Amino acid sequence: MSEASDIAVVRSLLFPWWDGHARDLPWRFGRTTPWGVLVSEVMSQQTQMSRVVPYWIAWMEVWPDARALSMASSAEVITAWGRLGYPRRALRLQSCARVVTEAYDDVLPRSYEELTALPGIGDYTASAVMSFAYGERIAVIDTNIRRVLSRVFLGIESQGGTASREERELAARVLPQDADESVTWNQTIMELGALVCSAKNPQCEQCPLARVCAFNLAGKPGLGHKPTRPRQHFKGTDRQVRGLILEALRTLPSGSRISHDDVAALWPVTGQLDSCLASLDEDGLIEIHPDSSVSFPS
Repeated sequence: MSEASDIAVVRSLLFPWWDGHARDLPWRFGRTTPWGVLVSEVMSQQTQMSRVVPYWIAWMEVWPDARALSMASSAEVITAWGRLGYPRRALRLQSCARVVTEAYDDVLPRSYEELTALPGIGDYTASAVMSFAYGERIAVIDTNIRRVLSRVFLGIESQGGTASREERELAARVLPQDADESVTWNQTIMELGALVCSAKNPQCEQCPLARVCAFNLAGKPGLGHKPTRPRQHFKGTDRQVRGLILEALRTLPSGSRISHDDVAALWPVTGQLDSCLASLDEDGLIEIHPDSSVSFPS
């Protein structure tokens, strides 16, 4: 069977699966603006979708467009980001909102070049917005999509890290020519990777592609094996300390400060605490005052 025939079979199996299994996320199916799609993509980076949904809903109720977010204070933005993790994303999103407001009159641009020129917007996010918000034909390449395509068509594991030239060429080659179909294709492959074709424990018995997947037919060679960094435990890390400081600030009334003594009580290792305070200050997530008290940026 030719590769073209393989692609046609895969599509014929995948699209009906999408119709019956796609999660009803609030930013899908044309129910939000391009800006809402962008917010969902930024929030979803390295964060489970189940955690994102309530934050996205609350966020969009307060700041439904770039102009609204651009006028918020940094303290409000960091507080609203809550426990989504990697809070620098919140400030980058606000920086992006200010550029969209000032340079594009609150209308998110729709070209790849303009999108990737916005603060904090990389290849994946720009491609996702063009596909999911604007319906453009473009290959969207994230970890889930790379894993599914590598397994189904190449019979091997995606190795993580930056997408290889072979993976990008494959993604472009199998993308449907029709723009509408290409959007469904991107969404479906991504959803299959999130729900069924997981990295370590793929549910092949539930997969619509099980009988045509080269990886499954080969016996899943090297399942889950890839040259990645060892997983870092959260307890005792700088991430935990930074999170404790930000959470303490979120519990205070707007504009309040934490005294030096109260900050010191948050973590027993003084050197690590000072280092985390300095990094938060450098990232623009907190403000350290002359009396060593700490607050969110004004």
